[in-house]
Amino acid sequence: MRQYVKLAFILASSAFLSACSSFSAGNLFSHYSAQNEAVYQAVKSGHYQEADALLPEYVAGDILDNLEKGRVQLLNEQFQQSQASLARGDSAVRELQDKAVISVSESAASISSFAVNDNLSVYQPADYELGFLHLYLGLNYIQQNSLEDALVEMRRANIVQERARKERERELESAQEQLENQGLSPNLGSILSQYPDAGDTLKAVQNGYLLYLSALLYEASGELNSAYVDYRRALAVAPDNTQVIEGTKRVAKRLGMSSDLKQLERRYGKAKTLASNESRVIVLEEQGIVEAMQAWKQSLPLFDSRGLGALYSISLPYYPTAQTQSFLPMTLDQSQLSSDLLTDVNLMAQKNLSERMPAIIIRQAIRVWAKDQLRRQTTEQNGVGNLLFNVWNVMTEQADTRSWLTLPGEIRSSSEVVTAGDHVIEVADKRIQFHVDEGDTVLVWVSRQGNSATIWHKQLGNIR
Repeated sequence: MRQYVKLAFILASSAFLSACSSFSAGNLFSHYSAQNEAVYQAVKSGHYQEADALLPEYVAGDILDNLEKGRVQLLNEQFQQSQASLARGDSAVRELQDKAVISVSESAASISSFAVNDNLSVYQPADYELGFLHLYLGLNYIQQNSLEDALVEMRRANIVQERARKERERELESAQEQLENQGLSPNLGSILSQYPDAGDTLKAVQNGYLLYLSALLYEASGELNSAYVDYRRALAVAPDNTQVIEGTKRVAKRLGMSSDLKQLERRYGKAKTLASNESRVIVLEEQGIVEAMQAWKQSLPLFDSRGLGALYSISLPYYPTAQTQSFLPMTLDQSQLSSDLLTDVNLMAQKNLSERMPAIIIRQAIRVWAKDQLRRQTTEQNGVGNLLFNVWNVMTEQADTRSWLTLPGEIRSSSEVVTAGDHVIEVADKRIQFHVDEGDTVLVWVSRQGNSATIWHKQLGNIR
């Protein structure tokens, strides 16, 4: 009887600690992608109103829940609500980063996540997700005609991404130290060798979408030096993107950087300027939706300080092969627009997971070993107790599939030099008409999922 009481106390304690973390009970026995499958499929199909109605009230905490809400509300053209949700997510991120003292609730969340699964820990957004947070805050400001506030978000994006990268390095060091303190040595290679590698390429860690938009906004505001810095960074990420190439040459010429311009023109051709009666249309087009992480059961060889080993079953997140979604070209004045890839979000997500995987496996190794030791000490060869504990361990060992699920799959860009006057863009089921003055540039923003699209345009002013 004493063994059953002890077992009941352990299980109840885990449940209590989970409640302290304020996360839903679903995180005990399910994972994030599974819990948000309905929202994900609604966005993927372009049913934005349905996705908005399906958004859960609370699943992953103030950071990730608000990022999802802000993104869906943006697609649903609820711009003020989107701005408010993203601002709440931003505030939660800053609160997390600025805390110097761990609170009681955070301690409970940390203990419960160690005892149960990683879904009960406080969500730490990836650096690429932080970049998108500020990008979408900036886009909402552009939509509200506030270029100055949009530029503030572009500046913040660079700062927080660098900070996040350092935090991730510290996370791995801490996990390795924990493992050494336990005297354990997991065979990481047996797991990592089976994981797809995103590739050590710049475009997997740097957001060309963010860099190009930032450069464009700086150029529109007359801050040419800052614009040139971001155009060059965008060019390093997307060296074949026509819009990035033209922007880089254009600003180099305006700044009088003859040496740089000569090198650029040698590779890409002469810089073009607008004629007296011409204007420019620039289109940023999001397509599809990023792949959702799934759960993967895998056996992990684990050895103690005496060299004794055993196989433990762990549940890890992984990205399935990205499914390419095809979309009909947009038309400008009934002529098809050609586009160039600016950012592959699936590549960024996969790279982030690849970088985090060693720390994830180490935490899993410590947890499954600790659970097994607790089972041995608690049940003392009791058959029923062993069965109950094994069922509990299997049911609660859930992969941490938390990520910003509603981000686009990829971003493409287009541009056309047009005659000043009225023009029409058509995409999916939408048609917008706009006027552009001589020498001015219009930015058109589009996000396409399924057979639907969200589209709006803004005047950026004179960019020659």
